[in-house]
Amino acid sequence: MSTRVIEVTDLTKKFGNFTAVDHITFDVEEGEIFGFLGANGAGKTTAMQMLCGISMPTAGAGTVAGYDIIRENELIKRNIGYMSQKFSLYEDLRVWENIRLFGGIYGLTDKVIATKTDALLERLNFREERNTMVKYLPLGWKQKLAFSVAIFHEPKIVFLDEPTGGVDPAMRRQFWEMIYEAADQGITVFVTTHYMDEAEYCNRVSIMVDGRIDALDTPAELRRQFNADSMDEVFRQLARKAKRGD
Repeated sequence: MSTRVIEVTDLTKKFGNFTAVDHITFDVEEGEIFGFLGANGAGKTTAMQMLCGISMPTAGAGTVAGYDIIRENELIKRNIGYMSQKFSLYEDLRVWENIRLFGGIYGLTDKVIATKTDALLERLNFREERNTMVKYLPLGWKQKLAFSVAIFHEPKIVFLDEPTGGVDPAMRRQFWEMIYEAADQGITVFVTTHYMDEAEYCNRVSIMVDGRIDALDTPAELRRQFNADSMDEVFRQLARKAKRGD
C-alpha cells in the first residue's frame, strides 16, 4: 500500500483582500515525482512556501513528511530538502565547504559528513573540484551540486523550485537522471518547472490557475482529457483561463 507524504486539504493563503492560494486539495505519494505547474502569478511559489514550513496558511490543513504544516513547521524544515532557482549554494565557499555546511545544518555528525562528502564527490566526478570555489563552477555543475546537497541528509521529500532554469537541454537531461535516481531511492520529488517537456517526466502533474488547481493527473491522462498532443498544449489551454497577471 502506498504512503502519502504530502496531504493538503483546502489550503488557502490570503494577503489582505488578495487570495494567492485558493482552497487547494491534493496528495503526493512516497517516491513520486510530482510536477507543480502554473504561470507566473498562479500561486505555486506561495503554495510551496506553505508546504516547506516557510509561510503560515490562512486556512486549510495539511501534513508534509508526517508533520503538521501549522503546528510542526520547524520539524518539516529539518526533514525535507529544498533547492531554489538560484541553487542555494554559497559562492565564496569551496565545494567541500558547501557540502560540510549543509550537512551540519541538517544535523549530521562530522564523521558522517566526511564519509558522505567523499562518496558524493566520487559520484559526481568532482574529486578534482573539491577545493574549487563554487563561483568558478559552470552553471550545470552548480546545479548538480545544489541538488546533491539538498538530498545529502536523505530526506523523505525534496522540493525543487524551477531547478533547471538557464541551463542547456543536455544538462537538463542529466539533471533529470539525478531526479530519477533520487526517486528510485524512495525520495519524493516535488518540482516546479517552466519547461513543459519536463512535465512529461513527472508521474503526475498539477496545474494551478489563479490560485486554484485546475488539473491534476498523469501527463498521458491530461493530454487525453484536453485532446492535446503535448503538455505544452494542455498548459496553454488552462493558462488562457487566467484572469490575473504576474
